Formats: sequence, C-alpha cells, structure tokens
Amino acid sequence: MASELCKTISVARLEKHKNLFLNYRNLHHFPLELLKDEGLQYLERLYMKRNSITTLPENLAQKLPNLVELYLHSNNIVVVPEAIGSLVKLQCLDLSDNALEIVCPEIGRLRALRHLRLANNQLQFLPPDLGRSRELQYVYVDNNIHLKGLPSYLYNKVIGCSGCGAPIQVAEVKLLSFSSGQLTVFLPAEVKAIGTERDHILPLQELAMRSLHHTCHRLLKDLNFLSPISLPRSLLELLHCPLGHCHRCSEPMFTIVYPKLFPLRETPMAGLHQGRTTVSFVAYCCSTQCLQTFDLLS
Repeated sequence: MASELCKTISVARLEKHKNLFLNYRNLHHFPLELLKDEGLQYLERLYMKRNSITTLPENLAQKLPNLVELYLHSNNIVVVPEAIGSLVKLQCLDLSDNALEIVCPEIGRLRALRHLRLANNQLQFLPPDLGRSRELQYVYVDNNIHLKGLPSYLYNKVIGCSGCGAPIQVAEVKLLSFSSGQLTVFLPAEVKAIGTERDHILPLQELAMRSLHHTCHRLLKDLNFLSPISLPRSLLELLHCPLGHCHRCSEPMFTIVYPKLFPLRETPMAGLHQGRTTVSFVAYCCSTQCLQTFDLLS
C-alpha cells in the first residue's frame, strides 16, 4: 500500500497533475511524499476523504501553494493549523465528519474561500471574523450539537445548521459564555472579557492595543519594526492577529468583545430551518455605541 501511494504521488508530481485522489487509503498521517522537495506546485484539488488522518502539516501552503479545493471529509482531524490561512487560492474546504473542537481564526481570513463544510464535528464556537469575506457564500455546520452561536457575518450567506444548539453544562466547558434571556452561547477562546452596555470605558490593555494597531497601520503601515524586545511576544502576536473585527464598524478587537444575540427563530431565515436548530447569530461589537446601534436586519 505504501509503495502504491508513493507511486501515485510520484506520477502526479512528474506529470504535474492538477487533481489527486487519495480517498479510502487507510492513511493515519498526512503523506510525507506530498511534502518532499518542492511539494506538488501544480496541484489544485486534493481528495483525502475517509482516511484516519489526525493532523495537517504546518507547511501545507508552502508545499501545495496552488490548492483550490481540499477535501478531508471523514477523517479524525482535531486541530487545523494556523498555516492553512496561507492557502490564498483555496476556494473549497471540506472538513466534515472529523473531530474538530476549534476552528482556527485563520480560516476566516481565507479571502478566496467560497465553500466551507464543517458539519458533524464537535464545535462550540466559530471565529468572529468567519464570513467577513464577501467571497464566502456557503457554510455548513450541521450537527455540531453544542454550537449555539453563528457570527452575524454569516446572516446573508447560505448556511446549514440543522441539529445545532443542544443543551450543555456550562461547568463542563472552559470558555466564556454570554447569556441573553434564555439563550446562552460560548465565545471564542481568544476572548478574555465581555463588555456590556454599562461598560463605557475600555480596559487599559485593549485601549493600548487598539492605539498601537492604528498607529502602525495608518501611519507606519508596518508592524515588522516591532520586536519581542519592544513588546512582549504574546502581545506582539496578538497585535498581528486580532481576535476579530467589529461587526458594526470593522474596528479590530484584541481582548474584549461586546456581543449581541439574534435568535435565528426571530429572523426571516427561521422558515428555512423549520425548527431544526436553536442557534443564534452573534454580533461581535467593539464598544457600547456599536452594540447599541448594530442591527442584523439593516
């Protein structure tokens, strides 16, 4: 089986194939042959359905830079590496039927992505910026039973969310949660604090991060002049990668969000799902002003 796999990949490399089918190969690891030397620079579509892969390589984008479609349906993937955000040409990503508990924020920054399939995983939240790209049109998260909140950016997309929103004991989850009435949603792990309409002053760290971010991008237009010497590494990484952007004004947010819930059942989309889900749309706002003025339907 191993020799047959190597031969298949070698032929694809030599003949510069654009499509590679590695479904039903009983793979437990991402094939190293795909990552050798320069990788498969011409490959556009990779099919690896129904294997037993648990992780993806950090250098995936470096070795397969021209991937347009990546199909990983029915594996055992738990974590998707941040490096996937470097697949700048990726238009379709299928991670259905895996063991995902977290979707890295970088997936929300894939500007060419049009189709995202995450059904039948173990997700409890989605990145706040997921759906911010206008290119993303189709998102399927069906049967993630503990997923209760969808970023409000997804409101005008084609979404599948049947079977989401089952009850869960908050004590079992080490995540911040936000409640409105009888609704409770879990927030991304990057969120360190939750603001309310009564909080008119931002925490000092959040103010400092936003000011530094504005200075770098509007005046210097470059963050590379900063180093771990001038700023702690953890804050430097956060500055390069905010936890999300305000759904009202697009202001970057670093430690705190002001969430607002819109139950799907109270929106015009309710009829499309016919009671098969109890999820809500979550608007992640940057301040009390944006929180008060954000309207999902406007």
